[in-house]
Amino acid sequence: MTKAPAISRTGPRRHDREIIALAVPAFGALVAEPLFVMVDSAIVGHLGTPQLAGLAIAAALLMTAVSIFVFLAYATTAAVARRVGAGDLQAAIRQGMDGIWLALLLGAAVIAVTLPAAPWLVGLFGASDTAAPYAVTYLRISSLGIPAMLVVLAATGVLRGLQDTRTPLYVAIGGFGANAVLNVVLVYGAGLGIAGSAWGTVLAQCAMAAVYLVVVVRGARRHGASLRPDAAGIRASAQAGVPLLIRTLSLRAVLLIATAVAARLGDADVAAHQIILSLWSLTAFALDAIAIAGQAIIGRYLGAGDTQGARDVCRRMVQWGVAAGVGLGVLIVATRPLFIPLFTGDQVVQDALLPALLVVAVTQPISGIVFVLDGVLMGAGDGPYLAGAMLVTLAVFAPVALLVPIWGGGLTALWWAMGLMMGVRMLTLWLRTRSVRWLVIGATR
Repeated sequence: MTKAPAISRTGPRRHDREIIALAVPAFGALVAEPLFVMVDSAIVGHLGTPQLAGLAIAAALLMTAVSIFVFLAYATTAAVARRVGAGDLQAAIRQGMDGIWLALLLGAAVIAVTLPAAPWLVGLFGASDTAAPYAVTYLRISSLGIPAMLVVLAATGVLRGLQDTRTPLYVAIGGFGANAVLNVVLVYGAGLGIAGSAWGTVLAQCAMAAVYLVVVVRGARRHGASLRPDAAGIRASAQAGVPLLIRTLSLRAVLLIATAVAARLGDADVAAHQIILSLWSLTAFALDAIAIAGQAIIGRYLGAGDTQGARDVCRRMVQWGVAAGVGLGVLIVATRPLFIPLFTGDQVVQDALLPALLVVAVTQPISGIVFVLDGVLMGAGDGPYLAGAMLVTLAVFAPVALLVPIWGGGLTALWWAMGLMMGVRMLTLWLRTRSVRWLVIGATR
């Protein structure tokens, strides 16, 4: 666990170095996470189509559960970073331990629900009779790893708050490698089939959580922080996470509505939509890495009572977000003849895909600003505002998107509605950061 860097006010170059030092490793760790599912899919896919279909359903349920609790990372990052800025590393690590204990409690609750409800949850997806048993098996076994997954989220937040994104990168790479080896050994070597894939993933996740706990515990002992659960601290962590949970659920609702509307447009449109959504999610990793840097840096500045420094670094990160968005937009346009055929050879799907893809490219700079300002306000601990802003965004987006099949315009119109959604988010976040209400200083908000 590295010592947090001291705050320096030496201009944009200093900010650039800080942003790069935090964002680049964060990007690597973000990219490593979905590779778990890709490895499982590649290995299980050779067992047969029903097994792969079962994995797809179970993985979707698991990823949804984990994404709901991503606030464990976001809220912990902001809270720890504030205490780092205030110069109290003992309190910073103590705050992180509260987040980890909360992760364990939530993980136990999810297991208690998932184990008995697995057949019902799989049934909601309309799984076939051949795929359903495999989905239930994978879901039940993998759910045992959810506490470890949530601990990884919380501990990642601790290290980000301590301005350390390299350790999460190393752990993610190690976890990816262990997952791949364990899957091959258990699926084929031990002949466990899809159950072996689930156990391999659980073991890899538990190993990652164990590494994180060793790092955090060593830091706690070094700075004299208590490791015991503190009811008041755990309750405070949960309260800080509720607004971010509302924000995340609202964003998930936007994506679900978009997919439902695309499905009404026809098979070709929903197929093209899925391709674009996958690409959009991939570009989000690059932009989210800058946002993660923003969470850590902004929290540290406000903890140190430096509002001008927070404003300066916010302005610089917005410039980074715009530049990254422009670069990603140009990259999408330039490489579209190369990657579109990789996804589909159906000319009808390609025809639906291309104009909507150009909308995504054009709106990437807006996305860059949104991700950065989202990270800035998370770092400031401004969760209630983020929750309210996302609910407003959902209220604007939903009726516009639902009218697309009536008004016409097809998939392109739907992605213009997605662009409107990002525009509303940008406006609400920009208005907040233009004010002084987010600039709350001190070790706690």
